[in-house]
Amino acid sequence: RGFTVERSTAYWQRRSDRVGISAADAEAFGRAWTTLDARLEAAAASGVDAPASEFLEPGGRWNGLLNAGSGWYNGAAWDEVSVLDYAAYQDSGRNWRVREGYGAAIATLGGQLSPRLGCTVEEVDHSGVTIRIVTAKGTLSARAVIVTAPSNVLASEAIRFRPGLPDKVAAAAGVPLGLADKAWLAVSEPKRLPAEGHCFGRTDTAATAAYFLRPFGRPCVEAYFGGRLAGDLEGEGALAAFAIDELVGVLGADVRRILSPLFETAWASDPWSLGAYSHALPGRAGDRAVLAAPVDGRIFFAGEATHPTYFSTAHGAWETGIRAAEEAIAALAR
Repeated sequence: RGFTVERSTAYWQRRSDRVGISAADAEAFGRAWTTLDARLEAAAASGVDAPASEFLEPGGRWNGLLNAGSGWYNGAAWDEVSVLDYAAYQDSGRNWRVREGYGAAIATLGGQLSPRLGCTVEEVDHSGVTIRIVTAKGTLSARAVIVTAPSNVLASEAIRFRPGLPDKVAAAAGVPLGLADKAWLAVSEPKRLPAEGHCFGRTDTAATAAYFLRPFGRPCVEAYFGGRLAGDLEGEGALAAFAIDELVGVLGADVRRILSPLFETAWASDPWSLGAYSHALPGRAGDRAVLAAPVDGRIFFAGEATHPTYFSTAHGAWETGIRAAEEAIAALAR
């Protein structure tokens, strides 16, 4: 489709070129993450589904930054993350970028469709032979429906099902969307910052962001916030201001004058998502399968939260869409 794919190693996987942290500390943090990861894998192998926070080193030097990392990775701190669910995730190790924009690439996949925006689904009535889908712009009739709404939307019952589907609502609540927000800053003197650089705001707390300096060499900074910090700052519209303060602490007071806010996300307050991407709460790893299961051979569920191993990803969402479509086709054929 003419997009440019950048196949270099993702910035968060590189330890040697981080700004504001010594090589020794970068390696020590990497070892702490690897150690925690191994503990969680071992616990999952024994069938434990405790909060992942139980496997942090008590009083560990890097626990704050590890929790910040969980916010970026899971959208939530380790105490909210199921050990079994975390271990089930499969990471290909490839995190490629699209120079023209990943969202722009994904948008082309729907180019043959005619989506109806601003058409809120209020109710799915499956009490009769034909399913009735009540929307803000009228009622549809269908033999089958594929539900792709995010788990937080389903858990809030913003879409009503008649008869009700309490098992689905409970399962959606068990795999809630965490929070990962971004803020972008313009850089008026780009040469002051390294292209494709990376830094943490702080290394001694979970209340910190990660920063991608001049991605693709462009005159901007991408700030990444996760978990509780993202929630606190999003509610105040304060992500960019926080990011500038942290970068001053890392790069020096003089950078304040070359940084200015461009844009920041607010996923928790977006009514169509109510969060970013899913994680299973401790003891709730099995809820992904419950959420994915069809109802009465007529209602099918897709979305990243329903994928057993690729949850929280675009490719996971894509695969579940194919799976749900094939389930619907097979049911209609019968």
